[in-house]
Amino acid sequence: MRKQNRINMALSYLILTIASIIIVYPLLWVVGTSLNPGKSITSDIFPSNPTLIHYFDLFDPAKTDYSMWYLNTIKIAVITMVVSVALITLTGYIFSRYRFVGRKNSLILFLVLQMVPQFVAIIAIYVLLNMLELFDTHLALILLYSGGAIPMNTYLAKGYFDTIPKELDEAARMDGAGHLRIFWQIILPLAKPMVAVIALFNFMAPFNDFILASLVLRSPEKQTLAVGLYNMVSEQFDNNFTLFAAGAVLSAVPIVLLFFAFQRFFVSGLTAGGTKG
Repeated sequence: MRKQNRINMALSYLILTIASIIIVYPLLWVVGTSLNPGKSITSDIFPSNPTLIHYFDLFDPAKTDYSMWYLNTIKIAVITMVVSVALITLTGYIFSRYRFVGRKNSLILFLVLQMVPQFVAIIAIYVLLNMLELFDTHLALILLYSGGAIPMNTYLAKGYFDTIPKELDEAARMDGAGHLRIFWQIILPLAKPMVAVIALFNFMAPFNDFILASLVLRSPEKQTLAVGLYNMVSEQFDNNFTLFAAGAVLSAVPIVLLFFAFQRFFVSGLTAGGTKG
């Protein structure tokens, strides 16, 4: 028995080590490239003459519009996060607590929508945005990100709300609380770990997306980080990959900061899930 436990422990550490190498090596390579002088990509993770000049060049208006792309992405990400959390938590709560006509079919529809690849709907999105005259606006991206997040995250929210005892709702209702008050003051505080996960995922979407952003945004002053950085290195005579790597490193900073800000909610959710009795 003890020998079997040692084997299982060794296999666990081996798998974790391999996974860590797969994850950490590309990150170190990107950071090393951003510190490398010049414009070309090298195979050295740790450059012999590291420099921070590329990070300063990013915020030089004469060389790039990185600061403008950064602000655009932050604005879209924050608004998308707030709108998505509001819509998803309300939708998940409704499907968890209420029984109404079409409830089962709606859940099946949400499941089917998750299976449809994003690029399949590009033509429909193009026609719809053209009809609504929302091309080249940040509002269009916010609506697309917020609406697209509902099907998948609704299942996440509903599953979490289902674990909260309905007796709490009944007790609050006996004390005179209405539906909105029960949701806002009783259910939502108990679902903070789930809300934090949904908020983080939807905050990350504008940083990771390139297809929708490149389709919707046309003006250089309205571009997001993904589109701006791609255009910066796609020009034939300006393949500055070290500057691109520096921009990629800085683009991860808001996501990392938000993760650490929400970390206490993740930990509280794990400890609550591991408590019995």
